[in-house]
Formats: sequence, structure tokens, C-alpha cells
Amino acid sequence: MSKIIVIDIEECMACRTCEIECSLVHSKSNTLEEALNEVEPRVNVEGAQEFAVPMQCRHCENAPCIKICPTHAIRRENPDSPVLIDQERCIGCNFCLAVCPFGSISPSYDGHRVVKCDLCFDRLNAGQEPACVSGCPTGALKFVEAEQYAHGKRTETAEELVSSIQQNKSKK
Repeated sequence: MSKIIVIDIEECMACRTCEIECSLVHSKSNTLEEALNEVEPRVNVEGAQEFAVPMQCRHCENAPCIKICPTHAIRRENPDSPVLIDQERCIGCNFCLAVCPFGSISPSYDGHRVVKCDLCFDRLNAGQEPACVSGCPTGALKFVEAEQYAHGKRTETAEELVSSIQQNKSKK
């Protein structure tokens, strides 16, 4: 995929707005009160040490969930699309839960199928960002070009390395 969701955990305040926005956009009712009981959020805020970390499907290039699904309910529309679940084909066998390295697939409320982040596929097709990203009040979630993000991380790491070397030289 060319775009990914990245998380700035230092900006996340564990408000769970991402979970609410996700439930709302995937609901049939489109009302907040009913959406929270109607559908499962596909992003989950998890506590880790002193941080809150919004976790969702990473849409792996070689997704193990696609490979293991016996009904081919888990698929991609094309090589650059998110990993999607066809709810009509899903039998709730939970094989995909067992192989997901991020724990991003969950049983549905009724237990008869599974759910996971679809990057708000309909919103993407309409030129919008995923609901969790657009609804995040602190900007902790961002939808960015993967290569641009990787380049920025490399540059940041290189700058930190140079600063560390310079500090060590000045101490001598």
C-alpha cells in the first residue's frame, strides 16, 4: 500500500474518538448511540506502559490472514488496496485471528464472523481519509505516504546519529 496510518503515541490522549468514529462510519444507523452497540470498532486503543496506542490492521503486503482464510473471504481488490473481509463469505473460523501478528482481527459481537480495519475503504474511494484519522482531535493518527514517512524516519535517525557523535567528540 502506498499510504499507511502512523501513530504519534506522545500525542494520543486515550480519548477513544478513533474507536467511536470507526464504529459510526461502519454502522448502518449512522447514529452515535446505536453505532456503539451495532458494530465493533476496527481500531482499538490499548494501554502500554504510560502510553495509549491506537492499534489497527497494518494491511501487510504478504498478509497471513489472506493466505489462511479457507473461504477466501479475506482479500485485496488490487495490490495497492487495503486487506478487506467479505462478511458474506466469512464463516468465523478464527484462523485469521491466530495468524495476525498484530492482533488486529477481532471476533464480531455475534461471534459468527471477524472484523478488522478496512481503512474506511468507501471513504478512500471518495478521496477521504479513514474516519479514525480525520476524527482524531490531537492529530495522533495520520494517513501518510509510506515512502515519504520512511524517508522522514531515516533523516531523523541520521540527524540523531550525527548529534550523538558530535556530543561525544565535544566531551573528549
